[in-house]
Amino acid sequence: MAEIYDSIEKASKTGKVDVGVNEVTKAVERGLAKHVFVAQDVDPKELVQHLPIICKEKGIECVEVDSKHKLGISAGINKSSAAVAVIELGEAKFK
Repeated sequence: MAEIYDSIEKASKTGKVDVGVNEVTKAVERGLAKHVFVAQDVDPKELVQHLPIICKEKGIECVEVDSKHKLGISAGINKSSAAVAVIELGEAKFK
């Protein structure tokens, strides 16, 4: 899991990421997102339950991560984030 957060951090520093459910949803719908990460500890779950569905429709990889706090920090903001979309990889590498 740590390598995922490291890759998101690298993408946020050398590429481009969108942070937050609304921005991620727009990026997926527009076909801009390369990878989407959704936090498992979001409450209520309804906030993010649509993301895996629209990612599948668009053929975009959607990965669940354990912590919205770690997700936000790795995306370069100092607060929690329910979802992050990688738009430009930069130097980041994902499996």
